Amino acid sequence: MAQSTETADWVSRFADEVIAESERRAPGKPVVVASGLSPSGPIHLGNLREVMTPHLVADEIRRRGYEVRHLISWDDYDRYRKVPNGVPGTDTSWAEHIGKPLTSVPAPAGSAYPNWAEHFKAAMIEALGELGVEFDGISQTAQYTSGVYREQILHAMRHRADIDAILAQYRTKPKARKVQQKAADAAELEAEEGSGAAAEDDGSSGSAGYFPYKPYCGNCEKDLTTVTAYDDDTTELTYTCTACGFGETVRLSEFNRGKLVWKVDWPMRWAYEGVVFEPSGVDHSSPGSSFQVGGQIVGIFGGKQPIGPMYAFVGISGMAKMSSSKGGVPTPGDALKIMEPQLLRWLYARRRPNQSFKIAFDQEIQRLYDEWDRLDAKVADGSALPADAAAHSRAVRTAAGDLPRTPRPLPYRTLASVADITAGHADQALRILSELDPSHPLTSLDEARPRYDKAEAWINTHVPADQRTIVREQPDTELLASLDEASAGSVRLLLDGLAEHWSLDGLTHLVYGVPKVQAGFSADATPKELPPEIKTAQRTFFALLYRLLVGRDTGPRLPTLLLAVGQERVRHLLGAA
Repeated sequence: MAQSTETADWVSRFADEVIAESERRAPGKPVVVASGLSPSGPIHLGNLREVMTPHLVADEIRRRGYEVRHLISWDDYDRYRKVPNGVPGTDTSWAEHIGKPLTSVPAPAGSAYPNWAEHFKAAMIEALGELGVEFDGISQTAQYTSGVYREQILHAMRHRADIDAILAQYRTKPKARKVQQKAADAAELEAEEGSGAAAEDDGSSGSAGYFPYKPYCGNCEKDLTTVTAYDDDTTELTYTCTACGFGETVRLSEFNRGKLVWKVDWPMRWAYEGVVFEPSGVDHSSPGSSFQVGGQIVGIFGGKQPIGPMYAFVGISGMAKMSSSKGGVPTPGDALKIMEPQLLRWLYARRRPNQSFKIAFDQEIQRLYDEWDRLDAKVADGSALPADAAAHSRAVRTAAGDLPRTPRPLPYRTLASVADITAGHADQALRILSELDPSHPLTSLDEARPRYDKAEAWINTHVPADQRTIVREQPDTELLASLDEASAGSVRLLLDGLAEHWSLDGLTHLVYGVPKVQAGFSADATPKELPPEIKTAQRTFFALLYRLLVGRDTGPRLPTLLLAVGQERVRHLLGAA
């Protein structure tokens, strides 16, 4: 098999371990990695780490020539636990479905999908396609209701005493929360407590004994049921429903309307699917949690616990840690509206799974894009460090080939400024962008797409109205008349140089050079050659231009703003005769 040349990053190291472990467990068979997602609400960018971690490892293994299966188990047979906040098309009436399987809950009003689970799965599947994630999806509703797991369920019931003994080692009274939590931790605590199946119970234990299986009621469809009797020989199971009072006796060998409790279900699937690698969130990895307990229960099913890291949470600039139970939590689809897939892949690839990081929906996205473009340039000229080059490679391509990219990747902050100033006028945007580099003019906006569209979407959806740029219609005659000689002189210097410097680089040189020239230095003088007060003079000059052009002290980068306004209008607003 081909060996990877990318030895400096965390992905390659995990790939080495997974290949070796797969050969020990199932020599000659495809390597199996797994993710699990619960479509209980919007699947957010924290959940995406559950997918991207094994995806990146699986893709590296494919690059080496091995056959890999990346399974995504859709936990759509989980119970509907609560109505998420902020989901359009829902109201308090959805609370009547709590306790039903997610696939038995109606989709939000107006949805094109048949049920709640399919509605939220669809958005994630679309995003994964755009990100180049190859996977085999498994619906747990289909698995359970078709009887695929029947033998595993019967096996768990026969060994319920063994399972109960393992779980009993970890059953303790709930510890009181420490009261000295920071206020900002509230969302984090809710995320830990509300992270899908991790918080479910480990089975019923009453007068009839412990049972790791929970039926859905034949009358109301809810899982608020209690098993009151079970016979191993006949597989007859009797249950009652505390929600509606219904009860019945069924043969478990023929019954497909129920599931193993989460702490038994997960290790059962590890064994059934032969999973070698699966990461887990910190909420699954504490003592007594599902991943730790599953490592013992999986042996009852004849399997082994997967290897895999604990992954840290993903945050959003200016927000606490994400929880899908909170309204308005950004999803991968939301991120892909404002950033290209390569950038989003890079954010997950460049950090080890146990390192937390943030995804920017605020002004920070411009800095991230600057950093990405610098890395892109370093990779192109061969100066990137090995680990950085590896993360870049994993961002721009998969084993199947390169992801589609923008033909002319102009700076994101420039595109955002142009989109802001032109307010949806494509012809004006093209005019401005074609003047950025007169020696290589843009001939069509398609050359700058999809990056331009992402920047425009960011401006329209994430920049507050009071921060949008509105160019003045008429000169501020009062301000122009009040300028002292030095300020008026700086404006004249700018106007004198406009025609000669009318390009992005030329205007950058001009606007930074005017205060230098006024102070008696060359416009080409470097910061090391200048006294500190030149920076103050530059800031003062920039603020003056912003006030004259857009009526406030700040705005888009001045060279871009000048190009956007156009030379004739700039002269008019700056008081040229």
